[in-house]
Amino acid sequence: MTAVIIAVAIAAFLVFAAVWTEKLWFDSTGFTGVFTTQLVAHVVLFVVAAVVVGGLIGLNMAVGLRLRPRQRARGSSQVLDRYRDLLETNRVAAVVIPSAVFGVMAGMSMSTQVMPVLAWLHRKPSGVLDPYFGLDTTFYMIDFPVIRLVLSLLLGGLVFGLIAAAAVHFAVGNIVISRERRGIGTPRVARVHLSLLAAAILVVFGLQCLVDRFGLLLQQGSLFTGMQYTDGNARMTAQLVLAVISFIVAALFVVNAFVDRTIMPVAGVALMLVTSLILSMIYPAIVQTFQVRPNEPDRENDYIRAHLAATKQAYGITDTRIEDYAAVTHVAPGQLKEDAAALPGIRLMDPQVVGPAFEQLQQVRGYYSFPDILDIDRYTIDGQETDVVVAARELNQAGIPDPNWNNLHTVYTHGHGFASAYGNRRQGNGEPVWVTRDIPPVGEIEESQSRIYFGEQSTNYAIVGRLDGQTPIELDTPGGAQGGGEQYNEYDGTGGVPMGDLWGRLLFSTRFADLNILLSDRVNAESKILYDRTPKQRVEKVAPWLTVDQNLYPAVVDGRVVWIVDAYTTSNTYPNSQRVQLDQATTDTQSSALGGQADQPINYIRNSVKAVVDAYDGSVKLYAWDETDPLLQTYSDAFPGTVLPRSDISPDLLQHLRYPEDLFKVQRQLLGRYHVSDARVWYNGTDMWEVPVDPVQGNNGTKEPSYYLSIKWPGDASPTFSQTAVFVPRSRQNLAAYLAVNADAASPDYGKLRILRMSDTQQIDGPGQTQNAITQNQAVAAKLLPYQQNRGAASIKYGNLLTLPMGNGLLYVEPIYTERTGNAGAYPALTFVVVRFGEHIGIGSTLQEALDEVFAGDAGADTGELPATNPGGSTPTPTPTPSPSAPSGTVNEAATVAALQRAQQAFTDADSALRNGDLATYQSKTNEAKQALADALRQMGR
Repeated sequence: MTAVIIAVAIAAFLVFAAVWTEKLWFDSTGFTGVFTTQLVAHVVLFVVAAVVVGGLIGLNMAVGLRLRPRQRARGSSQVLDRYRDLLETNRVAAVVIPSAVFGVMAGMSMSTQVMPVLAWLHRKPSGVLDPYFGLDTTFYMIDFPVIRLVLSLLLGGLVFGLIAAAAVHFAVGNIVISRERRGIGTPRVARVHLSLLAAAILVVFGLQCLVDRFGLLLQQGSLFTGMQYTDGNARMTAQLVLAVISFIVAALFVVNAFVDRTIMPVAGVALMLVTSLILSMIYPAIVQTFQVRPNEPDRENDYIRAHLAATKQAYGITDTRIEDYAAVTHVAPGQLKEDAAALPGIRLMDPQVVGPAFEQLQQVRGYYSFPDILDIDRYTIDGQETDVVVAARELNQAGIPDPNWNNLHTVYTHGHGFASAYGNRRQGNGEPVWVTRDIPPVGEIEESQSRIYFGEQSTNYAIVGRLDGQTPIELDTPGGAQGGGEQYNEYDGTGGVPMGDLWGRLLFSTRFADLNILLSDRVNAESKILYDRTPKQRVEKVAPWLTVDQNLYPAVVDGRVVWIVDAYTTSNTYPNSQRVQLDQATTDTQSSALGGQADQPINYIRNSVKAVVDAYDGSVKLYAWDETDPLLQTYSDAFPGTVLPRSDISPDLLQHLRYPEDLFKVQRQLLGRYHVSDARVWYNGTDMWEVPVDPVQGNNGTKEPSYYLSIKWPGDASPTFSQTAVFVPRSRQNLAAYLAVNADAASPDYGKLRILRMSDTQQIDGPGQTQNAITQNQAVAAKLLPYQQNRGAASIKYGNLLTLPMGNGLLYVEPIYTERTGNAGAYPALTFVVVRFGEHIGIGSTLQEALDEVFAGDAGADTGELPATNPGGSTPTPTPTPSPSAPSGTVNEAATVAALQRAQQAFTDADSALRNGDLATYQSKTNEAKQALADALRQMGR
């Protein structure tokens, strides 16, 4: 008994420590109401379910015991006699134990349904009605799941109650199996009890059949998710008939309770089972086979139209504007003159490639790190809105020199600084041109608070805070900073949970199973503990009803580094809307590095909330974005005060909000088929698009990612920050359509989806075909030949293949990077830019050079590329590739040998420059070698 008491006490304390420290975390963030609301809801649902199921089981067992016969015949079964003796001598235990066990199981299951039940209690209408029952869509998203849940709970309790009651009646002798009479004998009291229970079960089952008629708008059919012809003309009738039959059979059981006619309800149950088989399976199969399948386009036409409308509404693609685009493929001088304003927005720094350059050039120390994939944002620099590649310099605990407990949790507590580079510029050696850099940060973007205590890599807890007079111990800047050696910081932010007293130390030592928290002298009365520090964790905890975008990004807002998190309200029970898997719809070559979305089905999504997490104090602010969303309104009412109005968004923050990636990718997948409005076209599948495989990194067939670009839409006066994607026809590789959404949150046209549909009479190459044409182009091959010949010294990396509507056609732009191999400190440097328009390909060391080469020597516009700003670096003047002259037929051996010797020496010098990391000299010597080779060819008469 002592051991049991100790074990129970320890378990209780562990549970208490987990719950109480969770409560303290919510207190520190200002979202205590979210914690208490969920806790109360968990407890109430657990108790209600346990009472309902356990009560039904216990009540029926108690009734069975109370109705036991006064006298019993012994000797019929010694086993039953022993069970009856056990029941009579331990009546309380016999009833309470099974009731409690099943009640607890039901309570635990029900307590997981907090969010649906809270939504039902605070539900708000959408004003959109389904076309079949005329019910508000929120009935299906909110009411329907809860109604099904309640009916399932009641049905389960009644079924288990019937089983338990029958077992008790059998044990006490109320149900007797007679071999002589070849049947079952049941006294009136037991018959009444069991018959009424069976009637109640059938009534609940009938109600389920009626409710399941609404579920026909939610089930996955042979063509799509939602109501189809067979559902509306067979299954709906079948559910109604089954409900009526179940009510009739329930009435027969009620009659049997007072008139002993057991054969009638039993026969009714058998009839109901046979009818259910016929109506639920055979009849729909006959209708589908003989009525629908031979005439499917005609039978399903109206249902497809309703499905198209519902799907477009659910995914926010109803107002997508589609324009026919007769893209030209010919080129002429000055062709890009009308698109000059968009050229400076062409991004040359690929955030999927240049991460190692940030790591090597701005990491500073091994205990700092940048993500593998960087982000794109916009900042106003010198009065111009500029696309910028951004990243936060976070703490990398794997790089801590001595990872002991004190260093991990009290010294290396935070990252430092926001690094950024121009998206359309490079230094002379191919490195990024920095907008902000170094520790402490310097540059064009002012950072008044740049320390990062809360970030994507902050997965460990940190203990901060010192007593008055104690020396700060948190490493702030490494050696070499202003003022001499290493600088240390004392955290003075509002984040974190106070834990300096003995009780707090004991609780957190228990929570993290770490005795050092209790014993360390570095934990003092002023100490606070920072945990659950990643922005994704914090948003998901304070708003458990939201689904968070997988790609959050850092920004400097009002001088502070913050994390911007897009969050969604989703549902998988929107009526008649196509259901997709969120992880599959958002998977591409970029998402694989970000972790990907959860494997959950959805058929409704809204970017309802923009969340901001402060990198210094961890504070979370949720701003209502799509204020018309009924789910946002519902949960805002369920958790009052958690979501701030959209009007509270500051002007500076608004400049950094953008159209979220996962929403765009889901819409992109749906638009591949749901861009059509004609039901027959949708059914025939003659105009189906798909997202192409990433031609640069999609070695495993993964989809091409979407891209943030500033593009000028045909007919618009100025470029707009947008998120873009392309489509190819199903099972083809030519370009079918170009999709873009206005991603500038400050624009009145934010969220406007537009599509350029390519002509069916002229083929425009898609990304895969364009990448193939680039790699096989002779001019490109000549530029890359020295790198391919010296694979041991350098490698080639292709950047993202961007597609832009320009010059009345489609312009492809691809940066090409080179990177030294066999060197731990290697990073990619932008070396070439390739451009393709129609069948014309140009390559140059700058975008301007490549464009001019494509457009007959004059693109007609300036790309805005600036000379190098790197101290000590210079932008080399590229030597144009010489045009071969007509063969002379005369061979000059001496001149040929001399030219080849010059080429060999130039290649040797180029290799040496490449090994030393001097890309400018490497490029110059390579061009010199090419010129010498061309001279040799001329001397050979070719």
